[in-house]
Parts: sequence; C-alpha cells; structure tokens
Amino acid sequence: MKFIKNIKYVLLALGALTFTMSCEDDPEFYATESTPILLEELPISQIVVDGGNLSNPAITFNWNNADYNQAVVENYTVQFSSNQEFTESSDVASAVGVSSISMSMAALNTATSAIGLPPLQENTVYARVIASLGVQDELAVTSNIINFLVTPSFSYDFNDYYLVGNGTSADWNNNNDNPPLFRDVGNENLYTYTGYFTKGGGGNDDGRFKVLEERGQWQPQWGTAADEGSDDIVESGDIAGNPGTQDSDPGRFGVPDNGYYTFTINFSSNTYTTVPYDASGATDYTSITLQGSAAGTDTDFTQSTFDSHLWYINSINLGSGDVQFTTNTGATWGGSTSFSGVATEGGGPIPVIVQDDYEVWFNDLTGDYIMIPLNL
Repeated sequence: MKFIKNIKYVLLALGALTFTMSCEDDPEFYATESTPILLEELPISQIVVDGGNLSNPAITFNWNNADYNQAVVENYTVQFSSNQEFTESSDVASAVGVSSISMSMAALNTATSAIGLPPLQENTVYARVIASLGVQDELAVTSNIINFLVTPSFSYDFNDYYLVGNGTSADWNNNNDNPPLFRDVGNENLYTYTGYFTKGGGGNDDGRFKVLEERGQWQPQWGTAADEGSDDIVESGDIAGNPGTQDSDPGRFGVPDNGYYTFTINFSSNTYTTVPYDASGATDYTSITLQGSAAGTDTDFTQSTFDSHLWYINSINLGSGDVQFTTNTGATWGGSTSFSGVATEGGGPIPVIVQDDYEVWFNDLTGDYIMIPLNL
C-alpha cells in the first residue's frame, strides 16, 4: 500500500511540473479595453404590446461586436431605463458572443414593468448595451443610447368573490351591491370577510349565505360540501362549487346568531371557517374619504346601512398614482399593495398601477381593502 501511495505522489508531481512548463511556454494574454460599440436604431419607434399574443416577437436589438484586441467571447447585456441618465435602470436581456438580442412581447412587457413604467400608457424607453469579459464583467464598455415608445399591456389575473344570502346585506339577490371577499396578499387563493351577519327570523334556513364569482349570475357559486337541506350550520368544513366541483348547487354557509364574524374560504384546500369576531371596541366613523394622486378630487365612501364598519365606492376612475383613506377624525389609512391588501393607520399610500374605473371597498375593523377594476 505504501508503494502505491508513493507512485501517486510521483504522478501528481510530474503532472504539476508539466502544467507549469506548459504555462511558461504559452504567450502572454492581454485584452485591452474595447473601442465603443454602436447600438443600431430600431426600424420602428412605437410598440404596442399585444397581451393576447405574448409569445410573439416584439423587438430585436443589433450592435457591432466589441473589440478587445484578442480572440475572446464577450458578454452583452441590454439595459432599459425610464430616463436618459439611467439613474434607474434594469438589465433586461443578456447574451454571449453574439451581436443581437430578440425579445418577445412577454419579455418586453416584463422589462417595462421592471423600470416602473405604467401599463396601458405610451411610455418612452431608453436602451443601451454593455459589453464585458469574464464572470467578473471586466473591461465593461457601454454603447450609445437609443429610445423608443412602448405601450405595455396589462392583465388582471385575480379572481373576485361576492357574498349572497339572507345572512348578508344582499339577501338572496345576486346583484344587490353584494359585498366582495377580501383577497389575502400572500395567498391569492385565500379570502376573508369580517363583518356583520344577521340570523333574521332565527330558523334553520336563516343566517345563510353562499359565495358567487360574478354578480348577477348564480353560477359559479360556492358553499358547503353538504347538500342543501342537510347543510347544518357548522363553524368549519369543506367547500363545494357548481361547477367547481360538481353539477348540483352546494350547501349554504351560516351563522347561529346575529353578530360579527370572520368568514374565511381557502380555494387551495377547499375549506372554510366562520368564527365570531369581537367588534365591541371598534371606532365608529361617520365618514371616510378616498384621497390621493390617483383619485384627483376627494371622493366620499358610502357607509353600508347593514354594517357601519363597511365602506364602498361603486365606481371611480383612478389613474396611475396612489390613494389613501381619511376618516372624519383626521386619521389616514394606507397600505403598500395594489388591488388588495391591509391598510393601517398612518400607513403609506396604496399604489394604483393601472388606470381604470374601480369599485373600492374598505373594512375599518380589519383595515382590509380591495379595489376591483371594472374594465380590465
């Protein structure tokens, strides 16, 4: 065994010596900083992103290869910015050893979003190419800057759900200002609603409700997994849907008494809970106003006559910008996420990323808000 180990050491030493001699025989390698590279102007100056065909080609950038005075493989990175100074820029595409890069509609749309450009509006995009060498991006050289106009597309990919039933303000009317559920920011399949429910006459068929996906339409609808008629009022259980899980209508959710409850429905696990909520210490506001750069003029919310802690605006045109909720006490509520989230007193402005007519709901018990675009 000792003899074998000694052979290994000799072979390793000979290998190292051969490698050293080979390196010493190689000519020295020097790369010098490249001369400037020229990014060609685009053959078109205006691009409207086709949201229905995002896989289609949108744009191709061409430039002359960098010259580092050696036979090397260059790195190329395309950068976008919303201003000519590139104070806020983003690397949007990269390639190695080639002099052009093509982007699809989807890639272009993502790239414009990365530099903060609002969708559905024509924006100026500034572009440049940076050449470099190696994994450390050494000897970087930047091209000239070109610009072009892009109108990004936008798709509202969230689902919205609404309450219906004699336990709610809408009664069994599927188009009666049915209050929406509030979507969780971290889990788009999780929805909650904290508010007042009525038991009405107190019978087994009172205090009942279901969940609709569209106002004015009875299907799709969601309820309990039990058949209607044998759907006892229970605090938690499985959900079913027509046509989500079956062809027949599901059972009804329900509350045992008048009062405030938190209803939670999870479309990932197909489960629900309905638990009492203590609203005894809540502040009673007399008015709440929507304010901010996206709204322009201040707009008063309508206070629900069924639940004094629920506020809504049926339709308001909001532009790109931000909004916040201001109460009659002077308190300002805000959040950090668009379309839905949880506002806090003294929180920052709520971003509105795309112009549209919106339905806005705010729950002053929990701070939940949801802004549903009406045309997207």
